[in-house]
Amino acid sequence: MRTRATARYIRVPASKARLVLDHIRGKSVGEALATLQYTPKAAGRLIEKVLRSAIANAEHNHQVRNLDDLRVVKAVADGGPSMKRVSPRAMGRAYFIKHRTSHLTIELSDETVAGRAATARGDKR
Repeated sequence: MRTRATARYIRVPASKARLVLDHIRGKSVGEALATLQYTPKAAGRLIEKVLRSAIANAEHNHQVRNLDDLRVVKAVADGGPSMKRVSPRAMGRAYFIKHRTSHLTIELSDETVAGRAATARGDKR
């Protein structure tokens, strides 16, 4: 059973969100929540919100009662559209500022992922 939650158009660049997502990928739900609570990054709060939404989806849609079995099997931050702004500078110049956004996807599963963990890391032999 796999459960997914997404958040779109998040005002955090995908590169900064990936730094936090790398810490929770493959962990159990309890460990991931504990990690996110003490992460000093702005993306940590938003990712925690998406993770809690995925947990609620698992409880509601699949009647999962034992949350200790759930693991984060997929955590992805894809780039979203950029908001382009112009900042005036000296001598009539203009600098362009790109406020980047991202789309977050977190997928939970209660299946064991031991067989897939080796290929997910890129160990292809």
